[in-house]
Amino acid sequence: MKYWIALALAAAPCGAFAQITSGPVRVIDGDGLDMAGTIFRLQGIDAPEYKQTCNRNDAVWACGKEAATHLEKLVASKVITCAQSGQDVYGRAIATCRAGAMDLGMAMIDAGLAIALPGAPEDYVESQAVRRAMKIGLWGSTFEEPAAYRAANPQQFRAAQPAALLDRATSSRRRSASSGGSGLFFRNCAEARAAGVAPIYRGQPGYRPEMDGDNDGIACEPYRGRR
Repeated sequence: MKYWIALALAAAPCGAFAQITSGPVRVIDGDGLDMAGTIFRLQGIDAPEYKQTCNRNDAVWACGKEAATHLEKLVASKVITCAQSGQDVYGRAIATCRAGAMDLGMAMIDAGLAIALPGAPEDYVESQAVRRAMKIGLWGSTFEEPAAYRAANPQQFRAAQPAALLDRATSSRRRSASSGGSGLFFRNCAEARAAGVAPIYRGQPGYRPEMDGDNDGIACEPYRGRR
């Protein structure tokens, strides 16, 4: 067990001490795990939401359900070790989770059933490029970025935020003149996507020109041209 804890610590961001938790898990969706009531989101990836559909071969494909089913197969009857490195606005622990030596986030990328988020490990990005070229999984379909799906269906996601977390977030948010004094602040698009509010349009809370690379009035836009 000490060996795997060392591996998990090695996977944590430099300079950060990761909290290690081990045990059986229940799959929530393609990047979410429930371990004895603690909800983990796999670090560095974003998978289709459970109810999300994609289009493959001109037919509706339950890509969100398939992603969750694949993750269930990866964790079935295994003790999972998660190294927590942070927490998102939904109260979920962001973590690198492993089934033995297998990095679950990497496994989901390898299956083509999740996308690599900005700042993801380089091996995630390299694997994604190969799967995209081979049109494996999501890359063989037309799909909406999961963050865009969450933004279009806020009733499914924002309601899940614990009230206490919302209170803390409200009290700690910094006001920014460029965001119209709304007090809603994201350091980068990865945070906005994790919160399920991307894309953010000019004039909306949380919009900042620094996150609008092409200055078209839309910050943290979905990736384009996904086929």
